[in-house]
Amino acid sequence: MAIWSAEIKELEKLFGTLKGQLPDLEKELIRLVKADDENMILLYSRRCLEVIITDLCERELKRPRKTEPLKGIIEKLNKEGKVPSHIITSMDGLNSLSTYGVHPKDFDPEQLKPVLSNLAIIIKWYLKYKAAAASGMKESAPENIIPELHVIPAEVTRKPKKNLVKIFTGILLIIAVIIFTKLFSSSNMANMRSTDRRISIAVMPFQNMTNDTAWNIWQDGIQDILITSLSGTEELMVRQAQPVKGMIEIEGLVNNSMITPAMASKISKKLDSEIFINGNIKQAGKIIRLNAQLTNTRTKEIFKSFQIEGVFKEEMIMRIIDSLSAQVKNFILVDKLKKNVSGNFQPYISTNSPEAYRYFIHGAKAMSARDLATSSSLLKKAIAIDSNFIWASYTLSYGYYRWARYDQAKELAIKLYKRKDQLPPQQKLWVNYLYSILFGSPDDRLTYLDQLEDIDDQSQQVLLHKGLLYCEIQQYEKAIPPLEKALKLYDNWGLKPEWIDYYEALGKAYNRTGKYRKEKRLYKKAEKDFSDNPILIGRQMILLLSTGEIASAEEYVEKYISIRKKTYDESYIMTLLGDIYSEGEQQDKAEEYYRKSVSLQPENPFNLSYLARFLIDKDRNIKEGLDLIEKALEISPDYSSFLTTKGWGLYKQGKYKEALGVLEKSWELKPVYYHRLYLALEEAKKAVN
Repeated sequence: MAIWSAEIKELEKLFGTLKGQLPDLEKELIRLVKADDENMILLYSRRCLEVIITDLCERELKRPRKTEPLKGIIEKLNKEGKVPSHIITSMDGLNSLSTYGVHPKDFDPEQLKPVLSNLAIIIKWYLKYKAAAASGMKESAPENIIPELHVIPAEVTRKPKKNLVKIFTGILLIIAVIIFTKLFSSSNMANMRSTDRRISIAVMPFQNMTNDTAWNIWQDGIQDILITSLSGTEELMVRQAQPVKGMIEIEGLVNNSMITPAMASKISKKLDSEIFINGNIKQAGKIIRLNAQLTNTRTKEIFKSFQIEGVFKEEMIMRIIDSLSAQVKNFILVDKLKKNVSGNFQPYISTNSPEAYRYFIHGAKAMSARDLATSSSLLKKAIAIDSNFIWASYTLSYGYYRWARYDQAKELAIKLYKRKDQLPPQQKLWVNYLYSILFGSPDDRLTYLDQLEDIDDQSQQVLLHKGLLYCEIQQYEKAIPPLEKALKLYDNWGLKPEWIDYYEALGKAYNRTGKYRKEKRLYKKAEKDFSDNPILIGRQMILLLSTGEIASAEEYVEKYISIRKKTYDESYIMTLLGDIYSEGEQQDKAEEYYRKSVSLQPENPFNLSYLARFLIDKDRNIKEGLDLIEKALEISPDYSSFLTTKGWGLYKQGKYKEALGVLEKSWELKPVYYHRLYLALEEAKKAVN
């Protein structure tokens, strides 16, 4: 049991009190009480405080918070007597200690107790404050603070001369302009570092100026490694490589030599980044030299230039890049962090083998293109060369999961999970997320996705995974916002999504919620990005079938079969068509295709199971469905999905105890979480009890 469990329970009680009243605070508080990581507890405690302080700033100081640090607002609330002094003390204490979670450093776990206690005190006061505001009552003046008098008695007022007023006002304006320019100039790097907000950065591809084309791969390689390395600290929000490269294509820049500082600034501005990094690779005799510049996006002022050099050998490039990324991070972060770099940054695990990294780059590209066989082969080669190459293993494990090769996916995921504490925070969360896919529940997955979104709210991958998760657990209304946001990000960047999954998942969510007009518009847009894609054609057929346009849907069949034949045999294509017609609520035609699939390969247990599941789920012939699934189980007796179908068939026959036994066995044998099984098991338990 955690030493701060009592404080968490207190906050859980408060959550029950404020439920339905303060949605922004509820959102952060529920994440806090569910967090199991010390840093995340501190982070969400601070975010709860931010919600309260932001509201107080607007209500009491009559202005938006914007990017002003919490400490400054707390001081103003205290100075103007807007908050009781004992609450100010709790706010100061929480704000000071919580920075150890926002900018991870060494701290004593015991310090979580005063943070959580202070938060409970603040929330209790805040609830009273909100209740008083809602009833129209003015909060009484804080104890021991005399409010300032803003009204001067008429008998002692004097009107200053007009000229003196103008002169005095002019002097004040000049002073204000000077101070504002000094403190808030957008080219002032110190000001960027002084606020609580994170600095956004875009990293450009580097230019190969060695006259050796073998180094061309490192133009993108350096960019990718810098992005990954810089993403490992909470102070920075680093834009991913895909939108940067897409912008370069849109601008018609056919080679990296055309990415001038002005063009880099334009791309960075479109990505809403304050800073961009660009550079080049040069050769001087036997020396390789890596040059980089850190530049203000708006003013194009170079904050800092970096130059790292080493022996002109490809195997040295990784060390040179690591040195560069360390220098960039150290420059951006405040001086006190520079003295403790090892304590503030978890070591970034990479590879010192250029050959392994080259395989990884090509393997990752193949994964994005859904060429899973090629991707697997390349990633295995990268890992064989360097067994410590963490992210090659991560990518391969996720690929195995996509292929339903769960044993192989789990084997790699377990190895990664054991080493997760060696990773920077963002990458650690991705490993936790992968582990939760293979061993956890949807709630576990959602927790890690929420934390990843907190780190980067423009991560289209996080939004996609959220949408896919909500579709998987049949919460289609919740799937729509993250998927729409992800596609809007691509629109803002002027790019097409790298995977059709965005369109497929959002289209399904629209269809299941009856938003057919939105679904139709979505597919018109998708046709531009993924023309003749069989997944898109299938979704278009489902839409037409759902809206009663049967003849129009039929026109797609031959084209669909023709495209699918490049990858699948005829039997499986018939099953896919059965799925399409079933989802489009044309069950007679769906049954016809499922039966064609079985007739083509009558001994294939999967074909038998697809037809059995259809007959049982749609109540068309439960007895025949059970007979078919028994044949499948004779071939694969411990296959969880087959047992789920059998259990559900028995349930529908009213054989609840027998059904429960089969479904419980299926749950024990399931390779990963299976929502259909979960729902069936819950229904059987209710029926038996």
